[in-house]
Amino acid sequence: MPEGFSFCDLRHTGNTLVAQSGGTLKDVMVRAGQSSEKAALIYQHSPMDRQKEVAQGLDARVRAVRKDAASNRGDGRPESDSDSSGASVVCHA
Repeated sequence: MPEGFSFCDLRHTGNTLVAQSGGTLKDVMVRAGQSSEKAALIYQHSPMDRQKEVAQGLDARVRAVRKDAASNRGDGRPESDSDSSGASVVCHA
């Protein structure tokens, strides 16, 4: 085992992997034998590579919605207005 290893480290890894595999909070709690949401959340982590995946998913979703809105209007441009600063703001109904 690596120096400084603790069996508690396995709980952190296990809870994180269950959540990243699509498990619900209740799934994490049952698998880890935890009775409170707070305990289950303490042992979950969101590493940087996961944050990058989430950001890419959000970007893809926004691009798809904008593309759909543009094709529904037929002009290829997203619907926009200006906010109070005069900057262009994309609006979706």
